[in-house]
Amino acid sequence: MKENTHTESEEPPSHGRPPHPWEDVPLAQWNDWRWQLSHRLNTVEDFARVIRLTPDEVVGLSAPGHFRVDVTPYFASLMDPEHPTCPIRRQVIPTAHEMMPFDGGMVDSLAEDAHSPVPGLVHRYPDRVLMLVTTQCASYCRFCTRSRIVGDSHAQFNSAAYEQQLAYIAATPQVRDVLLSGGDPLTLSQRVLEGLLRRLRAIPHVEIIRIGTRVPVFLPQRITDDLVTMLRQYHPLWMNIHFNHPKEITPEVETALARLADTGIPLGSQTVLMAGINDCPNVILALVQKLVKNRVRPYYLYQCDLVDGAGHFRTPVSKGIEIMEALRGHTSGFAIPAYVIDAPEGGGKVPILPNYLLSMSDSQVVVRNYEGLISTYVQPTDYQPHDTVTCIYCQARRSEGGQEGVAGLLAGQVLTIAPEGWRTLHQRGVVSPSLLVQVSPLPDGNGKSQSQLQPDVSPQELVVVRPTTEPTHGLDVRRS
Repeated sequence: MKENTHTESEEPPSHGRPPHPWEDVPLAQWNDWRWQLSHRLNTVEDFARVIRLTPDEVVGLSAPGHFRVDVTPYFASLMDPEHPTCPIRRQVIPTAHEMMPFDGGMVDSLAEDAHSPVPGLVHRYPDRVLMLVTTQCASYCRFCTRSRIVGDSHAQFNSAAYEQQLAYIAATPQVRDVLLSGGDPLTLSQRVLEGLLRRLRAIPHVEIIRIGTRVPVFLPQRITDDLVTMLRQYHPLWMNIHFNHPKEITPEVETALARLADTGIPLGSQTVLMAGINDCPNVILALVQKLVKNRVRPYYLYQCDLVDGAGHFRTPVSKGIEIMEALRGHTSGFAIPAYVIDAPEGGGKVPILPNYLLSMSDSQVVVRNYEGLISTYVQPTDYQPHDTVTCIYCQARRSEGGQEGVAGLLAGQVLTIAPEGWRTLHQRGVVSPSLLVQVSPLPDGNGKSQSQLQPDVSPQELVVVRPTTEPTHGLDVRRS
């Protein structure tokens, strides 16, 4: 492939008046978020007025049944009209690559539907839920994880769905954190959004409400004084905003972020690592430093999901590790996101890090820093372990219903975590798993005991097999 020599300008353009081809639009209309939504671009003809379309883009825009296309005039104005590799342009304009299948591609790559007890609510982690409140967005990302439902005007969530979601949350006391997403919650009418926030805040065990949004990027005009005044009433309220490239942080976006931050809303950013858009350590470094300058904490750097239509955006995991190596030690710790793979089939977010821990003994830990300096940390010899019996926090911790995972092993709550069917597979037909194995030691000729079933194993080494009756979510969890 011919090397692209196109260079991005460091600062995105700022306009004292609407840019081409909207010069004749009154500035008041251009800055009206409702006007922006009602004048979104979605056809070949629309985009041809703004950029020089490639044949590949024309094919993508003309393909029957493609994922919905809508781009606000504001976001479209940030595109480079001549270069198809423009990172703004590539995120929202389809190409023929979307129609190419790839190994591992899935419709619902995170198995959200399988973890949905009521329509539109995903309960994957023990203490938090994802509440899908709309299928609509200000603009549509070509790598959308929820493209199976997002953008479909016939799959909208309604008040009946909200009631089921709220009833489930109210009846599930372990839920302390609710994330509103979709679609984009900030595309809802302010009345509907406030109604949801008010209902959630009235549930005693809901401590935190979060909003996941890309509206401040696609439609910064939506972050009005009226909106932030309403949001201020429902603290503690957090907001995660999806930024992928430093060119997205324009003066208009900085104004929107300042309004949100001044309202007391902690802001985080989620970024998807994508080929040809931000798969460069220096691009990500510029992005995270620009974010923290605007009081936005980089939160996640996502490995691109295995979602149908997004295969051409995927990078090797090694690229993510390379980027993390370029961040740690080279910028402030609070500017470094967690690089994660959102594991397929609902496995959740798995953090991926370079290897900083090299080795360990009872007395020494060998580590290396970002420069490659290898050093040792001396382990304590007189450490007194924490007493979980007298700790009020340990005693008050509620069960996670079989989702304790590796932390449960370390806490002594379970002995093993085994794949589904593992124990049955390893019984080799010796005994039915529904029976309790009774072991009677027998003396041999030397006066030593031996097992009736396994003569070469001592009674202390034999495992008593009992049927598992507790739900294990696909894992055979053996209680201690």
